[in-house]
Amino acid sequence: MITVFGTGTGAPLSTDASDALAGAGLVVGARRHLAAARLPDAVERIVLGPLAPALDAIEGCLEKERRVVVLASGDPGFFGIVRALAERFGTERLDVRPGVSSVATAFARLGLPWDDAVVVSAHGRALRTAVQVCRSHPKVAVLTGPGSGPAELGAALAHRGAGRVLVVASALGDPAHERVERVTPAQAAGRDWGTAVSVVLCLDESRALAPVRTVAGPPAGPDRWALDEREFSHRDSMISKFEVRALALARLGPRLGELVWDVGAGSGSVAVECARFGAAVTAIEKTRDGCDRILANAEAHGVDVRVVHGAAPTVLSDLDDPDAVFIGGGGRELPAIVTVCARRARRAVVVAMAALDRVPAAREALTAAGLDCDGVLLQSSRLAPLPGNVTRLAATNPVFLLWGVRPPARTEGVLQ
Repeated sequence: MITVFGTGTGAPLSTDASDALAGAGLVVGARRHLAAARLPDAVERIVLGPLAPALDAIEGCLEKERRVVVLASGDPGFFGIVRALAERFGTERLDVRPGVSSVATAFARLGLPWDDAVVVSAHGRALRTAVQVCRSHPKVAVLTGPGSGPAELGAALAHRGAGRVLVVASALGDPAHERVERVTPAQAAGRDWGTAVSVVLCLDESRALAPVRTVAGPPAGPDRWALDEREFSHRDSMISKFEVRALALARLGPRLGELVWDVGAGSGSVAVECARFGAAVTAIEKTRDGCDRILANAEAHGVDVRVVHGAAPTVLSDLDDPDAVFIGGGGRELPAIVTVCARRARRAVVVAMAALDRVPAAREALTAAGLDCDGVLLQSSRLAPLPGNVTRLAATNPVFLLWGVRPPARTEGVLQ
């Protein structure tokens, strides 16, 4: 049997934990956990570093029918070691005694509920996903790690996370060293935080208290999409029609933790809809009044959209690589814009065009970048009233929609 005790947030070891440690054949944990447990000198112990050697040692101990105790931080079933132990040894061989997680403790220090928080781990993972989640949600907890701490997160958000504050919680549960500090992303970027950081909360404090929830975690996806044009402020009907947006969204697949560009955003209708699905969104628009309109539409729908004023493709060089791109404008620069976007998009590019002449060049740009290309001509007719309580069909302008999807990488003939 493997007994896993959650510890590390200040609570002393329970009597059960002390008894288990006294009878253990092997104790595994971080150096600080082993030191705090004050183990007898005769007890075999392994300081956690690389996980594989520790798992091998645990297996050898179990084969000899010796008891194993694992000490972990907080709740070891929450982004913790329980997953690796269960995968290797099976859940039936685990006895898990959770403690209070660092996330729960950090929110408790602020007096905030966290059933509406999004929790993302950057420990041993790329920071990119955490950055996009922090941009798109008002209450996020980031589990940090080497190279993905408060300074790196702050630097990534400094010019993208407007209206956010970072709460850096260090040494939680240690009466002598615990610190909970509110800083701006820029302030976080300029400091050396050491190795005691437990968790970083990224908050839009104006929205820190959400309405009562039934389901924990990020909000459920929108109950409808491809919103009517009347639900957006726009100029002279310069807006992607809902039929076009419906298919564009299906091909873009915006989701939590990803970044979407809306190039030539106009009213920002596509940007807003992508943000409603949980994606971080950057809208690029060359007109100042268009930028103001995008911000107004984002605010009206309760989402965050970063707006960049400038002409593509020039301004795209300063932006983070996107997961998906929607291109709804571009004029004569369209082939160059599609080329840049297709080279940088990690997953997909969708292009909407009214002019037949621009389709071949856009398609060539997508395929030249190695994307699998497909497309349709959308022609729809909407119900429109006529006098006498009868209805006719009113045709909308036809639109070409092309999309390019990056194929899965192949290594030695195996899909990755």
